[in-house]
Formats: sequence, C-alpha cells, structure tokens
Amino acid sequence: MRGWWQELAGLVLPDDCAGCGAARVLLCARCREALSGAGAGLVRPSPAPEGLPVVHAAAVYEGPVRAVLLAHKERGALPLAGALGRALAAAVLAGAEGPGEGPAEGSGGGSGERELVLVPVPSARRRVRARGHDPARRIALAAAGRLRRAGVPARVAPVLRLRRAVADQAGLGAGQRRENLAGALEVRRDGVRAVAGAAVVLVDDLVTTGATLAEAARALRAAGPGAAGGVPRAAVVAATSGYSKRAKVS
Repeated sequence: MRGWWQELAGLVLPDDCAGCGAARVLLCARCREALSGAGAGLVRPSPAPEGLPVVHAAAVYEGPVRAVLLAHKERGALPLAGALGRALAAAVLAGAEGPGEGPAEGSGGGSGERELVLVPVPSARRRVRARGHDPARRIALAAAGRLRRAGVPARVAPVLRLRRAVADQAGLGAGQRRENLAGALEVRRDGVRAVAGAAVVLVDDLVTTGATLAEAARALRAAGPGAAGGVPRAAVVAATSGYSKRAKVS
C-alpha cells in the first residue's frame, strides 16, 4: 500500500529537486547530469576485502548524488529510480568491455551475445518493510529496462537471500562489516537455473567498504560455476570517496 501511494504522489504532486532543492522539479538538469554515468569507471577500496569482484561505479557518493540516493532509499521518492537506473546501467556497461562479458550499448543484442543478468544485493525484510520498497531491486529493474532499450539483452534475477539476521551496517568499520556479513547470504533454491549461461553482474545502489559485494560474490561462487557465471563482477550507482579511482568517476 505504502509503495504505490508514494509512487503515485511523486508523479502528480509538485516537488523540489531531490539533489539540490530547486523548486518544482523532481530532478533538475544539473543533478540529472551528475547521474548520467558519463564518468563511470573502475573503483577499488583500500584495503579491498577478500573476494571482492571488479566494481564499476557511475558516480562518487557526494553532493546531489548522495542526496538523490537517500531520497529514493530512505524517503520513498520512488520516481527517482529512473535516473538512478540510468546511472547504474552506465556502470554496468563500463564493466562490459572485456571479451565475453556482454555487449556494448547500441549493439542490437545479437544472438551471439551473452545475456546480462543483474543480481541485486538483497535487503533485510525488516528494512524493506520499513522503507516500503527494495531500493536496489527497484534501481536494478530500471537499469535493465534502459539496457534493453539500448539493444543490450539484460534482465534482473533476485537470486540472493539472507540466510540469517545481520546487524545494521551503519556505523560499523570495514572489519566489523566483514564479520557481520560473513556467510550471511545464499543463493535461492532455483537461483542457479535462473542465471545459468548468463554474464552475472552484482548490483547495488552504493558501495562503501566492499564487504557486502564480497559476501554476495562468495555466495554466488559457493553455489557453483552455473550461478557465478564465471567470475561475477559488480556495478553500483555510487562509491564513497574512500575508494581509489582506476578510471575517471564523476
């Protein structure tokens, strides 16, 4: 109930820009440009947790990018998923340049290309209930739609789930986050079949220490090569400023 009401309200009621507060616009041109993904590139934490896949980010988690992500995630500004999905799609494409990893934008989605399967990092059920939606999954669906419109075969497969309770990550250091998440994720019973033969990309809205993505990659690998799609990689909307940039990320 809460989710559809928030989405409808966001579509019909005048609002201020979620990124900068400009009047009567959901997202102004300047803030939309910050989420264009034009500077998407490879990022890496220092130190990186064991098992962390290659991660590409569309932007740095600061300024309007941070504000938009928080508005979508914590305040239920659901129409922002479109702009965030655009950014995530750019990060996915930035990591799809190697042979066999997936098609490039505008390639037309030929039959010889591997399908991209976006696997969102799951949120705890209590967090989904509290927020009224699952932010990572919603953004992943928007990104997959954008990729398909660009001729890239892509879909979302929410095959990961929490197998035990975990503490809230806010305020935890890198080591504490790794301990909190160790062994917490698993692939659903039908998950291997859902991603078999595809190029798997782990996706999330934000990466901080990398502990969550490392655990998600471990869970996929533990389910066997059919679930991992080879070596999984990851794409996010934004990375915290603590990440070193291997390519320009704006």
